Amino acid sequence: MERYKEIERSIIKKFRKTIWNSFVGAVNEYELITEGDKIAVCISGGKDSVLMAKCMQELHRHSKYPFELVFLVMDPGYNEENRTLMQSNAELLNIPITVFNSNIFDVAYSAGGSPCYLCARMRRGCLYSKAKELGCNKIALGHHFDDMIETLLLNMTYASEIKTMLPKLKSTNFEGMELIRPLYKVKERDIIAWSKYNELNFLQCACKFTKDSSEHEELSKRREIKRLIADMRKINPAVDDNLFRSVHNVNLAAIVGYRDADKSEKHSYLEKY
Repeated sequence: MERYKEIERSIIKKFRKTIWNSFVGAVNEYELITEGDKIAVCISGGKDSVLMAKCMQELHRHSKYPFELVFLVMDPGYNEENRTLMQSNAELLNIPITVFNSNIFDVAYSAGGSPCYLCARMRRGCLYSKAKELGCNKIALGHHFDDMIETLLLNMTYASEIKTMLPKLKSTNFEGMELIRPLYKVKERDIIAWSKYNELNFLQCACKFTKDSSEHEELSKRREIKRLIADMRKINPAVDDNLFRSVHNVNLAAIVGYRDADKSEKHSYLEKY
């Protein structure tokens, strides 16, 4: 059996419960894919986006309704070693990638302020633009279960608001475009287990800023939240699942205040007291 077929088989056999069922569960529960979609599956070269690409390939092969996939890779300024690794992984895994270049790393690195935030914003804008140029109506990103609960706690502890990543959302800058997160219910530890089982080596964050400054504030905050969740899990093994479910089960009758979607108006529970 060819190597990529063994890897594909591991997703639906060995990791069926932890990865495949969670992936399909998110696609169905949040209605991420509909008939006639053309989806740009955005691959950064990391473990999360590559697994997402393989899951999307598998779903496409067995779907009951037609949709199209484009496997889109933006090179934001990788060095030769990282670009080679990304391309060799795509070949190994039989993913037909479409690559385009940008200078986002250089711009974010030289702009000052918060380079990680700026890089993420610019990456997304470039991906939307290229996907729309290719005739796509959706982009798929590799954010997973842990990204969601970490973002929830980051916003609560550092931004004083209850907010997290959504499984899908409409673009405000690119009309008719949507963003979907098919790995929304897949846990990072299972992604790591899959990559180790198949002896795969993926890109980490490959920008020169994180290489030069591993203690950058945003990165250290996310590591801090990861450690916090790990510590809480020692006391309550179900804490990450409970955090995930909590944003699906908000009791508005017991919320002191909230904002409308456009953030233009604040409301208090006293309005209906």
